[in-house]
Amino acid sequence: MLAQSASNDDCTLHSIKPCITHVAQDEAGIVTSPLRITAKDMLWIAPFGVATGFAIDYDANMMRKLGSHPSREDKFKKFSDYVGLYGPSAAPVVGYFVAAATHNDYLQESSVLAGEATLDALILNEGLKYAIDRERPNQGDGTGRFWPHGPSTWPDGQSMPSNHCMIAWSFARVIAGQYDTTPTKITVYSLATAVSVSRVLSREHFPSDVIVGSTFGYLIGDYVFRHRSREASLFSLSAVNTYNGKGVQLDINLGRR
Repeated sequence: MLAQSASNDDCTLHSIKPCITHVAQDEAGIVTSPLRITAKDMLWIAPFGVATGFAIDYDANMMRKLGSHPSREDKFKKFSDYVGLYGPSAAPVVGYFVAAATHNDYLQESSVLAGEATLDALILNEGLKYAIDRERPNQGDGTGRFWPHGPSTWPDGQSMPSNHCMIAWSFARVIAGQYDTTPTKITVYSLATAVSVSRVLSREHFPSDVIVGSTFGYLIGDYVFRHRSREASLFSLSAVNTYNGKGVQLDINLGRR
């Protein structure tokens, strides 16, 4: 299918309906993705499941070893808030207006995709938190119990998955895909990793919460990038100005993977 850089289906500040449609379509595709699992997918699903299982078993012991250090926890919490929440939330907005002012269509697309990915992550995360209903490290007996009192007191906790991690990793995956260079990848993935570690050191989440949030965030960003980005498309059409008037340019992305 040909991807177009300028059409009635583009998500822009002046055309909000396509934005809502894209997010709804993404959520439907992401939620139903388990129905399309193939044997090849087990190459990452199996290690992810094993790592999550071991982490859940070790969660309480890990938090006891970390101990309680209010000053340290406050610093890491602030760091993760700014880098994992405020930054990815503000960057698409700032990028969009900078792109509009400089007529940079690619930056505009990147900003829109990053915004869609973080919104997708936020929506899915809220649903998962209430469905999993896990206590945070500072709740209950500190062991991160799931549905500790059954449905009678639901919801009891919203520890799994980590919202900050899902947002940070979805944002990082889109940016790394749009600007496919080694320095960009090192920067965005390092920041996302730092957010993941910070959520544990701030005692806001258990290690398994971070593993699940980071993995899901990356997968959400990957889904949005592969389905929405011109960079991920084999062919793309864009409007161009020629000496004879407006025309259409066909681009073939030979670097597509």
